[in-house]
Amino acid sequence: MPIATRAFAATSSDAPLTPYSFDRRDPGPDDVAIEIKFAGVCHSDLHIVKNDLGNTTYPIVPGHEIAGVVTAVGENVSRFKVGDRVGVGCMVDSCRTCAPCQAGEEQYCVPGMTQTYGSPDPKGAAVGQKITQGGYSSAIVVDQNYVVTIPDSLPLDAAAPLLCAGITTYSPLRHWKVGPGSKVAVIGLGGLGHMAVKQAAAMGAEVTVLSTSDRKKADAERMGAKHFLINSDKAAMAAAAESFDLIINTVSATHEIASHVQLLAKDGTMVMLGLTTEGLPVYAMGLLWRRRSVAGSLIGGIRETQEMLDFCAEHGIACDIETLAPHQINEAYERLEKSDVRYRFVLDMDRLGEAA
Repeated sequence: MPIATRAFAATSSDAPLTPYSFDRRDPGPDDVAIEIKFAGVCHSDLHIVKNDLGNTTYPIVPGHEIAGVVTAVGENVSRFKVGDRVGVGCMVDSCRTCAPCQAGEEQYCVPGMTQTYGSPDPKGAAVGQKITQGGYSSAIVVDQNYVVTIPDSLPLDAAAPLLCAGITTYSPLRHWKVGPGSKVAVIGLGGLGHMAVKQAAAMGAEVTVLSTSDRKKADAERMGAKHFLINSDKAAMAAAAESFDLIINTVSATHEIASHVQLLAKDGTMVMLGLTTEGLPVYAMGLLWRRRSVAGSLIGGIRETQEMLDFCAEHGIACDIETLAPHQINEAYERLEKSDVRYRFVLDMDRLGEAA
């Protein structure tokens, strides 16, 4: 039987999110049905709701940081059982045959991964769903190959944002081989940045946070940063030139990056993680002179996401969160636009029935 699901959805780019009901598909042989307990609020949710990329289909239920409990499994499911603590991140399927998928990097699927919300959903056709719908909802049904286990030592609420924020920062730290002796700078101490600091410090790196003011300095130090640099301080920026092996840039708005490239040592890399919709000028001379790179990174594959969760459990790492009721989502978006969150909003889906 289809699963009756309650949710909060956007119906247009300029309307607040409102209560919404729809059906999830009946779990198939390879599916896991999940009661969603917590859903993280990502800055990319805001971009999609506002149609900043120009491709949003409405109504849409955002949310790709999902933590919950298994309520049913299909007959072919061997990795999960009813009652397991599980997570779902930014994707729920991929082609599984292209080179990236075969390498366990489904996030770079050549035809395109099936995103947790907003992607064409052929499996949802039986219940009238043309697109995938996300985690601001009471339940979800996902193929077992795109579900991960949340270790018992991680609280479900603080673990939810790890499924996007946590893996988005972990993947480039691993790819660029951060470890003892690495010098890592993190631009922006927000939802992504605070995870990058915690993870890089746990990997043994010497971490510096770059910010526009010192109001988060104490937080950065508590999370493991050894240094704090205000990027408008020209003297401090000049003194830090050619210092870093890796810069994790988490800013999700148009900003100046050319001067930050000068902070990279020879062969250093700035990795762009923030979703920006305008170009950011970079000048060739700053790259050529020290063989520097500016790169991008998406989330991680399913295998790496599980590795990240296990790493965070081992090192006692979780997101710093503020928990809200689902009906407070529009307030959360307003505050998110003002950077008024330390450091990730999480919706408590057990409070879905509360009135505004």
